[in-house]
Amino acid sequence: MTRTAGIAWDIWRAGRGSQDAIDRRQRDRLAALVECARSASPFYRRLYRDVPDMVPDSAADSATDRATYIGELPPVGKRELMENFDDWVTDPHITLTGLKRDLLDDPSRIGSLYRGQYLVVTTSGSTGEPAVLVHDRTSQLVASLLGPIRERRTLMAAKEARAFLHPGLRAAALIADGDHFAGVVLTESARRRSPRIARRVRVFSVLRPLPDLVADLNDFLPTVLYGYPSAMVQLAAEQKAGRLRIHPLLAVASGESLAAHAAAEIEAALGCRITVRYLASEALALTSRCRQGLLHVNADWNIVEPVDDAFRPVPPGELSHTVLVTNLANRVQPLIRYNLGDRVQLAAGPCACGSPFPTLRVGGRSGDVLSFAAAGGAMLQGARLDGKVVTVLPLALGTVIEETAGVRRFQAIRTGPGSLTVRLELWPGAATAAVRTAVGERLGAFFRAQGAAGVDVLFSDEPPRPDRSGKFREVWSA
Repeated sequence: MTRTAGIAWDIWRAGRGSQDAIDRRQRDRLAALVECARSASPFYRRLYRDVPDMVPDSAADSATDRATYIGELPPVGKRELMENFDDWVTDPHITLTGLKRDLLDDPSRIGSLYRGQYLVVTTSGSTGEPAVLVHDRTSQLVASLLGPIRERRTLMAAKEARAFLHPGLRAAALIADGDHFAGVVLTESARRRSPRIARRVRVFSVLRPLPDLVADLNDFLPTVLYGYPSAMVQLAAEQKAGRLRIHPLLAVASGESLAAHAAAEIEAALGCRITVRYLASEALALTSRCRQGLLHVNADWNIVEPVDDAFRPVPPGELSHTVLVTNLANRVQPLIRYNLGDRVQLAAGPCACGSPFPTLRVGGRSGDVLSFAAAGGAMLQGARLDGKVVTVLPLALGTVIEETAGVRRFQAIRTGPGSLTVRLELWPGAATAAVRTAVGERLGAFFRAQGAAGVDVLFSDEPPRPDRSGKFREVWSA
């Protein structure tokens, strides 16, 4: 049996098995991951020097035993991991400097494998701290197989599947391009593997001015949309106004929270069903959606721990302060009790669909769509006097700031109809005046391209900080 077939068979069996079988998989994979981290990662060797070995395999082991053991492992976060990147990875041939030089600094290599085997993605810093994530072959295989196997009967209704037969698949990825973000990397990786996929799957950058994006989508006529829900809300308005003329059969939202009213707007305007995915660059196949429309943690390959602000477990049914995630598939860059930053809630009881996997509700990860006056106009209380405004996506604006040299973390707050206040945290050695000038120039060019000339960009001496809920938001309107 090939490696791919073996993993696929195990995923299928786990979905039809018992809770005990899932617990055994978690226990065995956690023990192997911790042993790998201790032996091959200098960072984890130091971190775990006082942590006892995991109890050997035993039929008597229980979920309680596993939870007790994992609670002895200290949580980790993006900042400390990135500061120890070269000691964190288990392949000594991988260094952060080498990754940047040979892959990350070259946009033409987005979606290609590093050293012929590793998939590399960068985060957009939705929790305020960008990271570089390296996925080995097993992690890639698990991510590519979990969705098709677990959602083979739920992703698309029979009626939708029949509707695809005539136009076929033409998928438009509504994401921010120009960097190695997970959505772009996974899309371009698929395009690289097959000329047929390359013709039918394309990235449509949300960084582009909206009229250009609309024109390109009208030419492509996608049957599937996937990506940021805030972009889909914009497209819904363009469709309603008659400028966008597409007829997708399915929309898949991810990367941001999707409010019920926004989902209704998208479905009404685009005439298709919208579904939501909750994934992460750190765990590419964290959840799957069931026929009840609920998200289930793929607990055979991931451990999800909702915790309070002191990293203590919160009971099912209670919304967490944050969530710790352990990716059991990736050995080249172990993520064990990693602080993902989202607020989640595990269901107190089993799902009506009959799945043995725990049900998850997500309460975090969102940003505001900002509105500014169109060039040559004036706004009063957030609305342009002649009714014309320019809307800006939070992830698009955030990417412009984040990709400026010297920026480590940021926050951008719309403080008025024609003003944006930016808080910056810089990397050591970066000159404040030079970075502010660069950010201001890049934002000015961005706003002009969007048709929102005249936005005043102000810089605050206050550093980026979380809000009262403890959630770090990058872009919002005050």
